[in-house]
Amino acid sequence: MLTDEQLKRYADVLLWALKVARRGRFHSRDIVLLQYDHRALPLAEILYERILATDMHPVQRMAATVVMERGFFERSKRHQLVFLAPGERELYGSLNGRIYLRAPDSLTHLRHAEPTRIGKALVARKPLRDILDKREEAGAYGWTLCTLPTEELAGQAGLSLEEYTKQIVRACYLDEEDPVSRWQAIRAEVLRLRRWLDGLAVRHLHIEAKNVDLRITPGEGRRWSGVSGHNIPSFEIFTSPDWRGTEGRYFANLPSFRNGNYVEGVRLDFERGTAVKIEADKGGEFAAKQIIMDKGACRLGEFSLTDRRFSRIDRFMADTLFDENHGGEFGNSHIALGSSYTATFAGDPGTLTRQAKRRLGFNDSALHWDLVNTEDKRVTARLAGGGTIVIYESGTFTH
Repeated sequence: MLTDEQLKRYADVLLWALKVARRGRFHSRDIVLLQYDHRALPLAEILYERILATDMHPVQRMAATVVMERGFFERSKRHQLVFLAPGERELYGSLNGRIYLRAPDSLTHLRHAEPTRIGKALVARKPLRDILDKREEAGAYGWTLCTLPTEELAGQAGLSLEEYTKQIVRACYLDEEDPVSRWQAIRAEVLRLRRWLDGLAVRHLHIEAKNVDLRITPGEGRRWSGVSGHNIPSFEIFTSPDWRGTEGRYFANLPSFRNGNYVEGVRLDFERGTAVKIEADKGGEFAAKQIIMDKGACRLGEFSLTDRRFSRIDRFMADTLFDENHGGEFGNSHIALGSSYTATFAGDPGTLTRQAKRRLGFNDSALHWDLVNTEDKRVTARLAGGGTIVIYESGTFTH
């Protein structure tokens, strides 16, 4: 596991990330929700004290254990499945920050649960996420999350716990005396790349790899985001495109562990913005039921690229947070089925009405499923004024 010093550095980075993630400033007496898996308790205790020291109010919540989750999805009645506890809406409507510490004991404990039951529970909790989205758009709320090493994660990744821990330490720069300074420098470099991308009048992007031939449309009023504080680690540069312009095929060559299930070899075919076909080498039934969770689950919510020059992650980590930031030989791209990020709106997200989001092609869904491809690829932008420019090749941005 991480040493005491590494945990303190992790806390430093997470509090920096939380401040970066919020458009507005934090103030005395703000409320910060601290959620954590039970194995993340040592880091939660450090953060609890740090939040108190800022004169804000920490509210701690331990996540359900594996036994609790399995029992909930396998034995709950329908009214229990969609139940929201009294006070949750009020709490979420008052939150200014949220830190989630992930340290899973199992990644496949819900493999025997009915996927549609998992979907119903997620849809039932979507109003809470909508509250937080609105607060974030108004600058009143920010969030971040991280992962801590566990035997389960290491085993699923084919690594020893020591090897897995070293990957986390390297990825988050916890081996440096001042990791926050390193993250600030990375953020500055990514901001430079984002400004270049935002300056291109792109009609559509063409993503080509061995098993990918996909066209996406960035859409009106978009910008690129990245190193926004929302995830640690995070090196990706992403946008939420106009879902209606998605055409072609996509392949996720890295597996997914999602909602207690394992999915491998996902293949998607898009026509006129909708995933009309999904196949998987493993977990196909679960995958098929994910994209019918609600109306927006079969549409594109995000497109992302990671430059290998930033990321020190070079192994499969069995954790999307790390795998979507894979550096390695060719970097990575990922798409997300489901909800969009309005932080990629070029104007003030707080001004976006539901009707405006629909008009601009921002997708809405209870699902947000990241699917990662690490194959060697080329991304070509077709410009509005004619002509093309390759923006990404062999794992790096070309600027």
